Amino acid sequence: MPTGTTTPGEGPRRTSSAASAALDGAAHEPPSWSGQFVSSPRGAQLARRLAVQRMGEWGHPPESDASCAVALVVGELAANAVRHGRTPGRDFRLRLALDATASLVRVEVTDAASEERLPPAPPTSCPEGESGRGLLLVDALSLRWGSTPRRPVGKTVWAEVSVEESSSATPENPRETASRPSRAVLERSADPAEPQDARLRVPSRSREV
Repeated sequence: MPTGTTTPGEGPRRTSSAASAALDGAAHEPPSWSGQFVSSPRGAQLARRLAVQRMGEWGHPPESDASCAVALVVGELAANAVRHGRTPGRDFRLRLALDATASLVRVEVTDAASEERLPPAPPTSCPEGESGRGLLLVDALSLRWGSTPRRPVGKTVWAEVSVEESSSATPENPRETASRPSRAVLERSADPAEPQDARLRVPSRSREV
């Protein structure tokens, strides 16, 4: 029996296989959200706030570890775009994509500056230094992160953050407990575009570009 839509006075209208495939593909696309922000401290704050709101809509309330981790990564990458990627008259863009199957959220922050203005890796030899500390925290909170150039100009800095909530971290499972960032670290920055004074001691992970 043919499938499709029916218009009064007409017979059933067939849906082409190409259109059906397109609709089926769209139905299986992972949830995502994006927004454009003024390249300023206030814009970075707004990006972080809206990221928390979106995480709540995806089932991760603001007090959850997943929401805190994503919020901090968004704040640091947005702050990096404001400090180092700012180009007069150009905004930055934030995109979040939820992969429920892999239990991760991909964070992408795009600005108009060249990729050369991004520190190549988190600092490891001088943890007391101010430069790059935000990326050190991103490195600790992310499964992987990196950057890709955009054409004709700009770059996208991305990070993939686990959103798998675990309640099994107990004294009998100290490795898992130690790997999760403390609440004090997650809440250390009220303004993501301000320099950080905290002295961070976080493990380094390999970076993928």
